[in-house]
Amino acid sequence: MLGILIHGDSHFIVRGPAPGSVPDDETARALVKHWLLITIGATTPAGLAQWEIVGKAFREDLQWAVVILSKDVVSAAVQILMQELAERGVNALIL
Repeated sequence: MLGILIHGDSHFIVRGPAPGSVPDDETARALVKHWLLITIGATTPAGLAQWEIVGKAFREDLQWAVVILSKDVVSAAVQILMQELAERGVNALIL
């Protein structure tokens, strides 16, 4: 199941460890922290290893969204995407 994890101007298309997987608050924040700063040679923490970034996907395939507010402001692009997803009945969580 594909979803989108959004933090500020960054976003990740993500596949979870099992069908129906949506990261909880703690996991979503840990994934963003881990993926925002690329560290050469770093290993992925065991609790996050089952989550993966997907390089290519269609918007129509997204089945969940998690938005982590970075400045209590959601950009216009994210607002449009969230509206589109809501119209399709996609679950969205704003943290």
